[in-house]
Amino acid sequence: MSRSERSPLLLAGLLAAAGTAHFAVPRQFDHIVPRSLPGSPRTWTYASGAVELALAAGVALPRTRRPAALAAAAFFVGVFPANVKMAVDWRHRPAPQRAAALGRLPLQLPLVLWARGVARNAQGRS
Repeated sequence: MSRSERSPLLLAGLLAAAGTAHFAVPRQFDHIVPRSLPGSPRTWTYASGAVELALAAGVALPRTRRPAALAAAAFFVGVFPANVKMAVDWRHRPAPQRAAALGRLPLQLPLVLWARGVARNAQGRS
């Protein structure tokens, strides 16, 4: 299996793992839901987990890979405010936790670029 064939499956795996985590340990995600969003944080946690699982399935399937990868790129942009909130909320925590929260911020860009690359490589393949 070539790298270009493996990349979408790795992205799908990452999305599936993250989506599953939203249901397995929702409390850790509830705390990073921006307070400005309406409704319960748990609703947003479950909704974002469900979206990640749906995106994982879409990226895994060659037929839906391109639109799902583009949607994943948009999703990574959309969850950035939660990562900012986490970094702000964790600014007084011990150094390892603070570093993890801050480390999530620049990680979003490679995720967006990865998803866009998967979409680009899926173009014309149906």
